[in-house]
Amino acid sequence: MLSADDPLDRIVALALALALAALLVVRAVQKDRREYARFRRYRSTARRQAMLRRWLAESLVLFGGSAAVLLAIVPAQLAPVLEQAQGVPWVAAVRGFFASAPGLAGLVIATVGAVLLTVVGLRSARREGGVVMVGDIAALLPRNRPELAWGAGLSLTAGVVEELLFRLALPALLFVVTGEPVSAFALALLVFATLHAYQGVAGVAGTALVGLLLTAVYVLSGSIVAAIVAHAVIDLRTLVLVPVAVYGVHRVPGSVRMPPPLAAVRLRESGHPDRS
Repeated sequence: MLSADDPLDRIVALALALALAALLVVRAVQKDRREYARFRRYRSTARRQAMLRRWLAESLVLFGGSAAVLLAIVPAQLAPVLEQAQGVPWVAAVRGFFASAPGLAGLVIATVGAVLLTVVGLRSARREGGVVMVGDIAALLPRNRPELAWGAGLSLTAGVVEELLFRLALPALLFVVTGEPVSAFALALLVFATLHAYQGVAGVAGTALVGLLLTAVYVLSGSIVAAIVAHAVIDLRTLVLVPVAVYGVHRVPGSVRMPPPLAAVRLRESGHPDRS
């Protein structure tokens, strides 16, 4: 068990953190980008499903396995890194606000508003024939009914294993190295965002914002389950709800032929939508 109070443990934790970060980042920049480029060219849904199945299995092994190993090494740091993060003055102030009646009311209103905006946005997207996509993710969206199952599986798997690794285990390991929580969560967030390099700069930036939101959910609530649910819901919206509600892919049976690529509405610099 590694401790933040032992200098030798800090060295060991630093070596582990660097090795894991290097493995994940190099894999994302080289392997993931190469495989995604190949995935975009696939015209057979059978080949697409095989790749989706492979990615799901790799996610379980790599992210889930890494999280399990780290959680076995730094269990004593899980509570301290969270408690110290919650003790940062501005974080404590935000938690205090959400614990009050106005804060709870604001949270409920914001949640209802987000749901309503999603419904309105999906209806508008159906009329436009596509959705605005942040980053190069159009190829990931399921294109028929069988692929929806893999989209759901990837969403649920990512929600569990990625939150256990990037919001729970890795910050605890980095806390041993840095001795303070803000940099520990920030560095874990940086690695999380870099893993989406295959989506381009916009995808990395968008992922960083989502990761920041998920970090806030975990730190403010104190519950990793809340972060897992939030992550899964965000991914299910992209990989299940949008393909079903906007493109109607649940009505497309599986076949050996690839359905047409899903349309995307992109924003020009002037701010007007441009379908491409």
